[in-house]
Amino acid sequence: MARKPQSKGACIYCGDEVAKGGMSKHLATCAKRKAVIEQAEKKKGASESLYHLRVQAAEGADFWLDLEMRGTSPLKDLDYYLRGIWLECCGHMSQFSFGGWGGDEIAMSRKIKDVMQPQDTLTHIYDFGTSSETLVKVVGIRQGKPATSHPIALMARNLMPEAKCIECEKLATWLCMECLIEEETPGFLCDEHAEGHPHDNYGEPMPLVNSPRVGMCGYDGPAEPPY
Repeated sequence: MARKPQSKGACIYCGDEVAKGGMSKHLATCAKRKAVIEQAEKKKGASESLYHLRVQAAEGADFWLDLEMRGTSPLKDLDYYLRGIWLECCGHMSQFSFGGWGGDEIAMSRKIKDVMQPQDTLTHIYDFGTSSETLVKVVGIRQGKPATSHPIALMARNLMPEAKCIECEKLATWLCMECLIEEETPGFLCDEHAEGHPHDNYGEPMPLVNSPRVGMCGYDGPAEPPY
């Protein structure tokens, strides 16, 4: 059986498209990222531990993020970020834990430097009904001055996974929830077949967005970084 091609992502600093498995190496050598770090080092303020996090949907490896987070920032900042870029739909509850559903919950007030070390993996769960699970792994830690005033910086993000229209196999840009739930088909539709699609029990087709929560609990984005 042919292996599925590895998903690609875009480096936020230079725009290069890199395979998921090579993105950490790229970020370590990216000239434009190095220039941003050099500028940050000229600013006033103390150096601190900065955590490189690989964030990935537990059931959807094509959705992933590379983040840099201040070690002194609490987990609630990461929860806020994940809600903004991936998850928020109805203000559901969420939690962090080691070991997923069966693990002990970790307080949102805990600083990431007091919780995680390199290669540790946290589980973030959003919504305890129609749940979205996200794995957060520490790839590495560097000492330096943050490149942004925010607690988290987006360094790389997966490219939008391609989906084919169920009618013609062209690139899909829409999702029919009735197809997904009642017909048990993927429900992906191109622009042409989304227009005039007969199903409306769950509303009109919704746009596909770059989030593992699309199609869950009515989530329709915007799937953008919160800052």
